[in-house]
Amino acid sequence: MLDKTDSNPTDFNAFPNAEGHFDRFGGRFVAETLIGPLQELAAAYDKARVDPAFIAAFDKDLKHYVGRPSPIYFAERLTRHVGGARILLKREDLNHTGAHKINNTIGQALLAARMGKPRIIAETGAGQHGVASATVAARLGLECVVYMGATDIERQKINVYRMKLLGAKVVPVTSGSKTLKDALNEAMRDWVTNISTTHYLLGSALGSHPYPMMVRDFHRVIGVEARRQILEAEQRLPDAIYACVGGGSNAIGIFHPFLEDSSVRLIGIEAGGQGKELGEHAARFSGGSPGVLHGAFSYLLQNDDGQISLTHSVSAGLDYAMIGPEHAWLHDQRRAEYTSAGDEEALEAARRLARTEGIIPALESSHAVAEAIRRAPQAKGEIHIISLSGRGDKDIDIYRENFVELDAQGPDYAH
Repeated sequence: MLDKTDSNPTDFNAFPNAEGHFDRFGGRFVAETLIGPLQELAAAYDKARVDPAFIAAFDKDLKHYVGRPSPIYFAERLTRHVGGARILLKREDLNHTGAHKINNTIGQALLAARMGKPRIIAETGAGQHGVASATVAARLGLECVVYMGATDIERQKINVYRMKLLGAKVVPVTSGSKTLKDALNEAMRDWVTNISTTHYLLGSALGSHPYPMMVRDFHRVIGVEARRQILEAEQRLPDAIYACVGGGSNAIGIFHPFLEDSSVRLIGIEAGGQGKELGEHAARFSGGSPGVLHGAFSYLLQNDDGQISLTHSVSAGLDYAMIGPEHAWLHDQRRAEYTSAGDEEALEAARRLARTEGIIPALESSHAVAEAIRRAPQAKGEIHIISLSGRGDKDIDIYRENFVELDAQGPDYAH
């Protein structure tokens, strides 16, 4: 079946509206000092997104700098090991810098240069967005400052070094939980202070309008390619697509071109962490409620007094208290399903993919792999795609902490 299986009454391309709302989610909930800069950014993006020269520059960089299209790969041994559905991987881990993040940073950096902003700032958790931001800044000759929680700096030393090698200044954030939420707070403070010279290169489909829309648009290439590739390879659409969801950039990127294909199940996997109590996970749909954080209205983890909860995940890129507003809307529309995988499940899924396919995934991506492994055995005859959002080089120290037995085992342990 080459086209949509049936009509869907929702016009997904009509969202967000002019004020940045996905129905009740999204919007601009910021101080007056940021309204002007956000309006300036939205106006600049509205012009750029229909400018053939901007589109051509973006497409050229995706092809010749990032290395797109990223392949879609049949995971034959994993499929045979799990049984049931045919499992394919959308290989965002093969992009330059090792993850999907580079798609968005190229788009926003080109926009910053177009707006005459010589300085970019960014927040990062797992470090991949920081690396991608430092990469495009170096290429375009822009100053780059990256805010990163002190806890994440300790967990992601390799990526911190990569950012510095690329010429970026990495600023440790020691407030709050010292993770992604706090890094985003500091980046926003910087932006308010340096509006005239600085573009805030936000790394996920979060924040105030136009960021959720803009980040989605720059990542749609993932789903556009996947749709074309699966039709070429299998002559039909997939039955299910899996993607990990922190803020939700890789997930919305692969989901969006399939939204009107109602036969395709879209499954987002949050961080189940170590337990179900607040502070033990980052599963916003399991333990969260609607509220405002960092300029947008969406589902977030908060206590009864409305205070933002601490989060936990073995993956530094998934432990954020809020989910992107478009995901909140898709959840309430029942167009996408959201579940979670715990730390141990993600770690075991990473080991399984490494042992069956010779691919070491990022810990974020491992959550999606875990859910696919869980569901595939009951889905014989189906086709399932996993968005493999990044590679696991950055997580080797965490893998070593959790797989201590590997340092002591002989070469026959792998079997």
